[in-house]
Amino acid sequence: MKRRNFLQKASLSTIGVVASASVVACNADKEKNNSSSNVNSTSVKPIVIATWNVPNATAKAWEVLHNGGTSLDAVEQGCMIEEADVKNSSVGKGGLPDRDGNVTLDACIMDKDGNYGAVMCVQNITHVISLARKVMEETPHVILAGEGAEKFGYDLGFKKEKLLTEFSKKAWKKWKETSNYKPVINIENHDTIGMLAIDHNGDISGACTTSGLSYKMAGRVGDSPIIGAGLFIDNEVGGATATGMGEEVLKTVGSFLIVELMRQGKTPQEACEEAVRRVVKKSGDRYKDFQVGFIALNKKGETGAYCIHEFFNYNIYSHGENKNYESLFFNKV
Repeated sequence: MKRRNFLQKASLSTIGVVASASVVACNADKEKNNSSSNVNSTSVKPIVIATWNVPNATAKAWEVLHNGGTSLDAVEQGCMIEEADVKNSSVGKGGLPDRDGNVTLDACIMDKDGNYGAVMCVQNITHVISLARKVMEETPHVILAGEGAEKFGYDLGFKKEKLLTEFSKKAWKKWKETSNYKPVINIENHDTIGMLAIDHNGDISGACTTSGLSYKMAGRVGDSPIIGAGLFIDNEVGGATATGMGEEVLKTVGSFLIVELMRQGKTPQEACEEAVRRVVKKSGDRYKDFQVGFIALNKKGETGAYCIHEFFNYNIYSHGENKNYESLFFNKV
């Protein structure tokens, strides 16, 4: 995937560990242009937008919408495509493990009515986005974690699977030679898949799924499954989702911030830019060493995207066209 450009300048401890994965999808048109012309400021419905170059995922979500499905079904099924891709080392089956060699997954989903479901630290279940939806629809809770989430899944018939692939196992063993982890700009070793969609009824839903930081401490949870941080939807206004260093997104509750800024009248692009500036301001000079990116979608179908550093990109499927765009970015140095 093009988002693997995020991993190009790895430190010695991670060079050779994370390999680039290339996704080829029909009807996917790459557009690299770091200008505001990539920002959709016209009303478009239905529409799908997702972090990173995930044409297969957005194509599946669009298929659901095109056939009259809901935005909730669209984002779930779109994310499932990435979760099942063993070549994607940051989501689902094939994700890189924590420092103990265990692949643990986080996911969340939010519907048009503000209902929310999430799971975190899940092992042995590939489609955690579907498990998160079950938490939302079939329990009185919002988040289930670890063994409790897994037991809930098994009781519902979710298949128990080994998530650590041979590729990821080999990468982990290579990392263990030094066991050194330090996030370096554009190689945070993780890429969350966040997806937002509007259906024919004008309703917005969102989803987010990830295996998190590779070689993280056991039990680490980032922004992805946390309401308001990794994802937030308000059907009166719009939605937003995040990617990058989850700890920094959590500190600013970035996705909620973007939606509230849109409520106050900002465009999705303006809201994303303000959220990134907020992250930068709070982090001091540390922003030079990590990446955060946001995408947003308002009720009109207008979109926005912004990140701290270059090389974050995102997919939009609308009007029957599946295109990838380079995000505008803050740090021009």
